[in-house]
Amino acid sequence: MAEIKVTLTDTELKCLEYAAAVPQDWADNALTNRARIAKDEIIAALVTNCNANSVALAVGEDKQVAQAFDLKVVKKASEVEVSKPE
Repeated sequence: MAEIKVTLTDTELKCLEYAAAVPQDWADNALTNRARIAKDEIIAALVTNCNANSVALAVGEDKQVAQAFDLKVVKKASEVEVSKPE
């Protein structure tokens, strides 16, 4: 399991304490929810690809996410080329 560390200034922490009763819980929830959204997008792309190409779909969400990357249906954001405005 991965661990993500976030460093805040004292002012940023005070501001987050204003917005959330428990800042760590808020951060955990924000990251977990964004990962859930990405998982749903990845699996949807995989299902579309597998149906279009008559490929057997892996069983279980973990295996489906891995399959989507293995088949190059999706890429890591760091691997996606971003076009720059001219």
